[in-house]
Amino acid sequence: MIKVLYPKIKEAIFAVIPITIIVLILSCFFSISLPNIIGFIIGAFMLIIGLSLFNLGAESSMMKLGEDIGSYVTKKKKISILIIMTSIIGFIITVSEPDLMVLAEQLQTTIPMLVLILFVAFGVGAFLSLALVRIVIQANLNLILFVMYFVVFLVASFVPSEFVAVAFDSGGVTTGPMTVPFILALGKGVAGARGTESSKDDSFGLVSFCSIGPVLMVLILGLIYKNPTAVAPTPHIYTDMKDFLHVYGKTLLETSLQIGLAMLPILACVFVFKMLFTKDSKKNIIKILIGLGFTYIGLVIFLSGAHIGFMPVANLLGYEIGISNIKWILIPLGMIMGFFVVMAEPAVAVLNKQVEEITSGSITKNVMLISMAVGVSISVGLAMSRVVFDFNIWYIIIPGYLIAITLMIFVPKIFTAIAFDSGGVASGPMTATFLLPLAIGACSAIYINNENFTQKMLVNGFGVVALVAMTPLIVIQVVGLVYNIKTRIMRASYVREYEEIIEFDIDYSEMEDKSNE
Repeated sequence: MIKVLYPKIKEAIFAVIPITIIVLILSCFFSISLPNIIGFIIGAFMLIIGLSLFNLGAESSMMKLGEDIGSYVTKKKKISILIIMTSIIGFIITVSEPDLMVLAEQLQTTIPMLVLILFVAFGVGAFLSLALVRIVIQANLNLILFVMYFVVFLVASFVPSEFVAVAFDSGGVTTGPMTVPFILALGKGVAGARGTESSKDDSFGLVSFCSIGPVLMVLILGLIYKNPTAVAPTPHIYTDMKDFLHVYGKTLLETSLQIGLAMLPILACVFVFKMLFTKDSKKNIIKILIGLGFTYIGLVIFLSGAHIGFMPVANLLGYEIGISNIKWILIPLGMIMGFFVVMAEPAVAVLNKQVEEITSGSITKNVMLISMAVGVSISVGLAMSRVVFDFNIWYIIIPGYLIAITLMIFVPKIFTAIAFDSGGVASGPMTATFLLPLAIGACSAIYINNENFTQKMLVNGFGVVALVAMTPLIVIQVVGLVYNIKTRIMRASYVREYEEIIEFDIDYSEMEDKSNE
């Protein structure tokens, strides 16, 4: 057990320590209370332990279960069963996604919390089944993505501008730690069951579909609900360690119950699918249940640490920078933090591992991680630029998605699928509980005296998740473009070398004369 867990702990330490050091250095220059700093350090320790246990459990439970279900429904060779089962599974898991609940709470003054959650969950379920049907019927991924994003931007042009950032944020938060491992494995199972040469390419692309569904659903809600407002999250500012311990206990209890409810539908899937449909052995079922146990404990520890340690400090840092005379420093700081924050996202590790396996090591975990970190760094810098300089998110997402869609023409299909998956995966709980509070804290300070304070908070405070989900689409495809160019150069070089080897210095006229004699 220790041998298996040790590599996970080592990876988690390298993921969490950089952002921890950066925040601790910044706290020396801004007035962050000692209880909050201690809470942040405790939160960082919890993130390391939680991330390690989550990754260990996800590999042996969520991914295994998703792959088995995908393989099973595909082998049935009935599109109706595929659509019904995957729609239900996508809906159930999304309803339980912790990040979605956080977003819904902040918008409940405009859209009823239950309405938003149900609409978004329906969008994920519908688009998940659409993604799997695409794999089965071998429809062109690039063409479908182009059409869907065209529809999204068309609908977005008719809704209030305040809804645009929130809608694109919803696409990122729904593909969180609960959904990503399951969805990725589901796609791998469906593609593998088909057994075709294109199965590797088809293993990816599901997360991208599941990110589009929520965006479209929230935009549709934007046509129904007018004059949106939002409740800015107000993390607890600790007065002393007694106060911290009180909040710590309360948060741990609430998170345990929340994640427990989130895991119940998955437990139901295990018993119904494994015992009734496939009639798997007790040994395999027990292994999956143990894995789910590790997933549950890891996620509870991770999210609790993020909420009690990272969120309050991020909000305070943003506010302190916002009231200072050096607001511009928020941009480079945001870029540095964005680079390291993505390394601590639980779902990122799951995606990177599967990419390395599917591509037989041609795309390594390190290449994926660095590429995503660069993309997120750029996106957070752009998001903080909006906070400081107050400009519309359209100026970023329109050219950004145009570049991403244009790159699809020149990049191998597998890189396009991975890139669009990466966008949804990069925007997970670390983004929602650190980068978003950082932006909102800065907004609350910068626009406190603005007569349109609520609107500024909604327009500029939100959108961080949306941009974090966008830039990896470009960066990963650029990696694919470089990979494609290098492959062509290597092939051309190989042909030239081969041609040189088979050339012999032979006088064919002399040989012909000898043969005539």
